[in-house]
Amino acid sequence: MNRPVKRLLFWSPRILCIAFALFVSLFALDVFSEGLGVAKTILALSIHLIPTALIVAVLAVSWRWEWVGGILFIAVGMLYLTRAWHHPDWVIVISGPLFLMGALFLLNWSKRAEIRAKAQ
Repeated sequence: MNRPVKRLLFWSPRILCIAFALFVSLFALDVFSEGLGVAKTILALSIHLIPTALIVAVLAVSWRWEWVGGILFIAVGMLYLTRAWHHPDWVIVISGPLFLMGALFLLNWSKRAEIRAKAQ
């Protein structure tokens, strides 16, 4: 495995996860259009950012233990799939990237020795 492929395999799930967390956090911005007071807006924003915090927490675990992160991302994707099955378009938009990140972290873990090997 050459160096660019190793770097791509290492960084792609991490960058995808950060981008996905930013995407999910965009949905929290709708609280500003509800006309709530400052305290209620902060509370609503905090509640809306819980999924983003979950994604960032799983990323933090995944960065060190890829296999745990892979399993957790797939589990979160399955959880969303079972909860939102009546919205098939959102299932694809939300669960799809979670499954992809889980698969990439598991692939990263399975190729860990090759990825972290010194260049020869």
